[in-house]
Amino acid sequence: MIHDNHGRPVLNLRISVTQRCNLKCPYCHREGEVANPSTEMTEDEIARIVGIAVGLGISRVKLTGGEPLLRSDIVNIVKNIAGLRGLRDLSMTTNGTRLASLAKGLREGGLNRVNISIPSLDAGTYRALMGGDLRDVLKGIRAAVDAELFPVKMNMLVLKNVNEHEIPKMISFAEHSGTILQLIELEPVNLSASYYRRYHPDLNGVEEELKKQARRVVTREDMQNRKVYFLPRVKVEVVHPIENTEFCLCCTRLRVTSDGRLKPCLMRSNNLVDMITPLRNGADDEELKRLFLKAVKRREPYYKMKSK
Repeated sequence: MIHDNHGRPVLNLRISVTQRCNLKCPYCHREGEVANPSTEMTEDEIARIVGIAVGLGISRVKLTGGEPLLRSDIVNIVKNIAGLRGLRDLSMTTNGTRLASLAKGLREGGLNRVNISIPSLDAGTYRALMGGDLRDVLKGIRAAVDAELFPVKMNMLVLKNVNEHEIPKMISFAEHSGTILQLIELEPVNLSASYYRRYHPDLNGVEEELKKQARRVVTREDMQNRKVYFLPRVKVEVVHPIENTEFCLCCTRLRVTSDGRLKPCLMRSNNLVDMITPLRNGADDEELKRLFLKAVKRREPYYKMKSK
């Protein structure tokens, strides 16, 4: 297991396989990428970088984007990673609109589970926010459950005065669809200050209601101490934004941008480590490991830094 200079273990790798997307969510943080890259990593390059990470003790990998399912080789990407010795969990975050036809193949290829973004169960609200058809993502959710990509988690980004009132309906849908609901607070990443002020909700009141209904509450110490509320027939997780010291001090993630750079912190873009150029120039595994460890040593609790 590898640790940064603040004693935090690095357990999770989030690797963006593309910045392309077929929807237009205005709040998407794009994994902190601030510009569209001119190139994407190949499936072999992705597997090589993930292999280096797993060799250093990282055991959980999440494929992100953009929309990962826009890649025509996404099943091959999954297969290449799933076979790595030492990998314990391979997951994906997706908008789910292309999942209906791909869920079975992804599961057979070795994908363990999925997070599906769905901010609303109202077709009009969904279309206004995402620019897509709600029916496509509902089909994707059903296909993921049928393919046993467990647990299937629904990510509901909560927006003030837009979809807050749908939380009870979403909890009921999670119960009946056999999924887990994640309520996510808006993050101030790649957003204008005015958008954040207008739509940022406070989920503390929601959590108080969940606490009243829950049979038990579990703190996920491996995931920034977020709370999981075990209601009578469904689980609900609450994800608060990253701009708090507890989140930062418990962070176990390292990111890879879609153009192959190691990103130590979601909130910063001035401390990246270029992995793809040395790889394409013939770097051996030892050199790539040194670059990986260099990125790990650049990890800093962002909000601890801001308070200085």
